[in-house]
Amino acid sequence: MDTDASNAAVLVASEAHTITLALEGLLGVVFTIATLTDEALDAGELESPRCEVDRLVCSGQSALLCVAMVNSTWLTILDSLSLILMRSQGEAIILEILKGYQAFTQACGVLRAIEPLNSFLASLCKFTINNPNEGEKRSILLSPGSKKPETSMDQRDSIILTPKNVQALRTLFNVAHRLHNILGPSWVLVLETLAALDRTIHSPHASTQEVSASVSRLSRDTSGQYSDFHILSSLNSQLFESSALMNVAAVKSLLSALHQLSSQHISGNSQLSGQQIGSIAFSVERMTSILVNNLHRVESIWDQIAAHHLELANCPNPQLRNMALDSLDHSICSVVGSEKFQGISSAPHPLKEYQLVEESETRSFEYAVLSPLVILYSSNKNIDVQMGALKILLHVLERHGEKLSYSWPSILHMLRAVADASEKDVISLGFQSVRVIMNEGLATIPVQCLDECILVTGAYGAQKTDINISLTAAGLLWTATDFIVKGLSGRSVQKANHLNEEVQLGVSTEEGDIPTSEEGVKRNPLQQLVDYNKLFFSVFSVLQKLGADDRPEVRNSAVRTLFQTLCTHGQKLSLSMWEDCLWIYVFPMLEHVSHLASTSSKDEWHGKELGTRAGKAVHMLIHHSRNTAQKQWDETIVLLLGGIARLLRSFFPLLQQLSKFSSGWAILLAFLKNSILNGSKEVALAAINCLQTFVSSNCPKGNLESSFVKSVLDIYELVLQTSPNYKSDSADKVKQEVLRGLGDLYVQAQSLFNDDMYLRLMAVMHLMIKSSMNSSDYDSELGSIPAVQRGILEIIPMLRPTTMLSSMWSPLLLELLCYLNGEESPLHRNSKEIREQNSDALANGTKRSSVEQGHINGTGTKGDTVVGCGWGILFIEKLVPIMVNLFLEAPPNERCSASPQVIQGLGRCMNTRRDNPRGTLWRVSAECFNRVVTDEVRQENAECGSDMNSYRLSRARFWKEVADVYETFLVGSCGRVLSSDVPSADSATADESLEMTVLTVFGDSVLKLQKEAPVEVLQRLVNCLDRCASRTGSLPIQTVGLLPLHCSRFSLGCLQMMFSLCSCILKTSSYPAVSETSKVSISILTKRCEVILGQFLADENDLGDRPLPSVRIEETVCVLQELARLILDIETANALNIPLYLKDALRENQSHGRAHLLSLLPTFSELVVSREPRVRELVQVLLRLISSELGLQRLT
Repeated sequence: MDTDASNAAVLVASEAHTITLALEGLLGVVFTIATLTDEALDAGELESPRCEVDRLVCSGQSALLCVAMVNSTWLTILDSLSLILMRSQGEAIILEILKGYQAFTQACGVLRAIEPLNSFLASLCKFTINNPNEGEKRSILLSPGSKKPETSMDQRDSIILTPKNVQALRTLFNVAHRLHNILGPSWVLVLETLAALDRTIHSPHASTQEVSASVSRLSRDTSGQYSDFHILSSLNSQLFESSALMNVAAVKSLLSALHQLSSQHISGNSQLSGQQIGSIAFSVERMTSILVNNLHRVESIWDQIAAHHLELANCPNPQLRNMALDSLDHSICSVVGSEKFQGISSAPHPLKEYQLVEESETRSFEYAVLSPLVILYSSNKNIDVQMGALKILLHVLERHGEKLSYSWPSILHMLRAVADASEKDVISLGFQSVRVIMNEGLATIPVQCLDECILVTGAYGAQKTDINISLTAAGLLWTATDFIVKGLSGRSVQKANHLNEEVQLGVSTEEGDIPTSEEGVKRNPLQQLVDYNKLFFSVFSVLQKLGADDRPEVRNSAVRTLFQTLCTHGQKLSLSMWEDCLWIYVFPMLEHVSHLASTSSKDEWHGKELGTRAGKAVHMLIHHSRNTAQKQWDETIVLLLGGIARLLRSFFPLLQQLSKFSSGWAILLAFLKNSILNGSKEVALAAINCLQTFVSSNCPKGNLESSFVKSVLDIYELVLQTSPNYKSDSADKVKQEVLRGLGDLYVQAQSLFNDDMYLRLMAVMHLMIKSSMNSSDYDSELGSIPAVQRGILEIIPMLRPTTMLSSMWSPLLLELLCYLNGEESPLHRNSKEIREQNSDALANGTKRSSVEQGHINGTGTKGDTVVGCGWGILFIEKLVPIMVNLFLEAPPNERCSASPQVIQGLGRCMNTRRDNPRGTLWRVSAECFNRVVTDEVRQENAECGSDMNSYRLSRARFWKEVADVYETFLVGSCGRVLSSDVPSADSATADESLEMTVLTVFGDSVLKLQKEAPVEVLQRLVNCLDRCASRTGSLPIQTVGLLPLHCSRFSLGCLQMMFSLCSCILKTSSYPAVSETSKVSISILTKRCEVILGQFLADENDLGDRPLPSVRIEETVCVLQELARLILDIETANALNIPLYLKDALRENQSHGRAHLLSLLPTFSELVVSREPRVRELVQVLLRLISSELGLQRLT
């Protein structure tokens, strides 16, 4: 038996026969005992190994006989079979012996013979795995299939399974399957063998005896030599999968054996051998397999599995810790994903008694399943273990979070503790779970845990380790508000439906009550009504705390989220909720943030050090707007003000319904006022924008009363009066925005303004203009207007009075004229009184202006010719067109009273040409003057009201001012050389063109079209033309030739305009007025012509044979030509200074058209001897016209 027939001599026939007979006899005894045991089992004398209850019942003689036979023979049989099996190599005899092993072992198990059972199992296990010694290894390496001995590590560590080993393993699997319910502690022997088998299967150096150890692994894989390994591996797995068929006690025994197998390899040393780790891994994997296959009764075995995982997780060896965490992850997810977590816990209706018992068991088991995670995180200080526990929790929440019911308090408590950790990675993992809960789990979490979810999210927002987590937490709170508001909306629908049902049934309930089943709530704790109001305020409480965080990004995100929530969901909130939101959260946040901002540091920060250069530290640059703590707090205040502006824009009508609205409005106004007065530029601008948004969004909708408009006006007025002389770039920007706010306030709330409010508005504007006086010349040097003055110019066009405020046109125009003329404003005289009244006005939001309209309607004294009085020429240049446009839009009766001052102001501006001929102001003013005077001359009497006396007085002043302007501007500035600097050709051409335009308007639009100008004014105006026309003729002969061409052209233009005024060709519908102008002009014109012609004769005589200057000749020729073309009407002819008899004769003969030639006949008579040919020719023409006028003909 020592060797098989292939390599040893054949035994002696007698010896072989003897051994065969002995073996057959021995196996006969074994199979006899096994058969008797089966008969006793069939007879009911013994309990089946498959029975759920493991107890020994020997109630018959057969059973007792079997027990006695086993006890008396097992030791002899074991020694004999083990000896024969150890020496046997033939496959047939090995199979027979192993069948005997299996039969006797199973009989011992059925008979509950523990000692024989364990002994036979131990003996069988010795034949399963062959670990060859050095001598056996050497014999294998020198076998015929090997070429030479090799000493590599692979060969030294190789494991070879012989056919005997494979058959012994199969026998062991058969016994374990048969006796799995009764092995009990004997499982340890089986599991040690299976662990060794598992290591062998997974070893790269394992093989069967039929394959030489020197053959490469690749050739072994391709030749299919691992079929035995595959079969054994499958049997190994099936054994544990069949645990589902075991009774609970057997499964517990199996788990205990696995635990024992694993524990015997665990030591305090972190260094473990590969064999030890393999055994522990085998135990852990098989525990998981048992769990997965016993989920239907997992409650009974979970504690054992969890305890072992916790034990491994606390080991110092990191490989064991990771193994335990991975297995625990798989185990918990498998349990939570099973049907155990689907059922009564989510039932929405009351539970029956037996269901309550099951619910209690479910609650306890759910705690037990997730408690290892809490234990691992709280008791183990190893970061890897804590992170592993958090990863497991994350996986559970992601995959099966909706199935959890009772473990939420412990989960949330654990996540809350994570937020206080110091390691960034730990906090990040915990926050991932929070994100899953807030994004996907709010609808399935028990209602009593929702508030805790919000608080946990707030804790992550408040942690200081990772700012990105804090910012994301604020976003999760926004998600929570969406969920809460949906609940509020659903509750409103439910309430409405219930009320409808009660009305139909005729049952009354208290308002706000929603029927619930109190008994059902008691019997099912999960069925509770959600207090959405409380949840909503929990979110706001967290956001309020985050709004005071010392990190600007976090608090800004919280502020945005808070106001975004209110603005988005405000329509769904009740009035009581609005009250609480404002008074508990919004206003306290305003106060707290404002306090923190005011007490924060103003020291500049240095950015993070990036390195060094030339021995000096290099810091990251920080923008100047954020380089101090106070500036960053100001940014938060700006966000707060923006949020308040959104609330006022969207919900002001609703807010007015609140019981505490008036006190809240006063608090808000005080905060805005303080922000504008004491805040930085950004804060002040945000406060102003808040007021502007409030006005612009509510006025068009008719949501504002006059008191609110007055309160806004009070703030603007008080702000501008507090520091009128404070000047800086930021202060100017704030003032500019306040001015825009004033303009918008008036434009949006015109219907709410009365005369007093309008006067206050003008007083504020005056204060701003006054504060901008004597400003730096820096902007003027750059050719630009200071910011405040630009703001003033922007709002002035907005202030045009409405129809209801028509009486305010005169105050407005006169106010603007005061700035033009440099005079003290009527409003300024009352500014002190206004400031005294404003000191107490903001508290009650109402105020009455003491400025009376009569103060404004009074006329100021004419000042000197200084224009601007500190405001700057550039400002006046922009103001003039604005004022003129407003004047032309005013009602006729208001224009009548203001027109004299307007003309006077424009005249002052036009007169600046003498001091600054290259300036722009006089040009702009001249163009505007032409527009005003043309429009005013064409006004009808009927359009100016019924008070004719006032109208006449105003028109008289108007014409007087017009005459003053023309006398000053035409005579003093036009057609003259005002500067020694030679202007450019374009500039000179533009100036001359403007002068001629003024002259044309003067003659064609004023003198010809006037209807009511007094005679003395007409005389002044015509004399003005005459004085301009006399410039060339009045110059001595020595200097007239030096006169610039544009001067002579202007003088001739004035002369021609006088001829045009006397002509009867262009008569209009206003014939009497034109005739009056002609009568005034003709006498002045004839005198001027006589002077010019006489000067020509005198100069010609003085020069003798020398030629006259061309200017003089051209002037004389022009006069003679115009006299020849001029035709007078009868009224104009009667105004000539000629004898009366000539006038009568001309009237009778109707030959008055050339009467002016008769008055100049003596002068013509002297010119007939002129040396200038053109003059003589023109004189001849004139004499012929005179002869024709007198009816004289040649005699021949």
